[in-house]
Amino acid sequence: MTARQVTEQTIDGTPLWAPTEDSLADEELAAGFAAGDEACLVAAYHRWGALVYTLGRRSLGDAREAEDVTQTVFLAAWRGRAGFAPERGTLSAWLVGITRRKIADALAARTRRAELVAAAGARMSVGPVDGDTQPDAVLDRVLIGRELARLPAAQRRVLTLAFYDDLTQPQIADLTGWPLGTVKSHARRGLHRLGRCLQEEGAGGVYHRG
Repeated sequence: MTARQVTEQTIDGTPLWAPTEDSLADEELAAGFAAGDEACLVAAYHRWGALVYTLGRRSLGDAREAEDVTQTVFLAAWRGRAGFAPERGTLSAWLVGITRRKIADALAARTRRAELVAAAGARMSVGPVDGDTQPDAVLDRVLIGRELARLPAAQRRVLTLAFYDDLTQPQIADLTGWPLGTVKSHARRGLHRLGRCLQEEGAGGVYHRG
């Protein structure tokens, strides 16, 4: 899906393939947008959507994430249009400001996903961790638990024992009767797949840390 193709979807029920007021001056378009004119939302997307997408692509280095950010920006702008004051600046500058915040959110989510996978790897080789010392432990387990269900059975069992039973790899080997090398192999492959699943899930904006 390209930035242009996003126009075939909707924002709050507004069909973005509808005719746009391309003849409007920027000031007129901004005034209509602030007043809730849906045609001006469409026109704003056609006029500045490519700019938002380009900023996202340059910062994130990923086309799909840039497309997601583009949709998120215009959705946030439309829902928050009451906060836009034409007398204080242009609509394009306001959209760029929202874009920068959404890019920062996307980068933070990406970092968080990497931290989850790193924490999973660390847990494979250390003893039990007191969940009360980790504010995000419950949220992390909910997220990872959903993604574990997608893994092959052996990989899922190894990582489940590590996450939910706080077992080390040698302990998992003793419990399952598998050679330690097999446990390590399942753990390594499972973590790789888990990281990929989290990346795919995060690109759609499912997990956000406040």
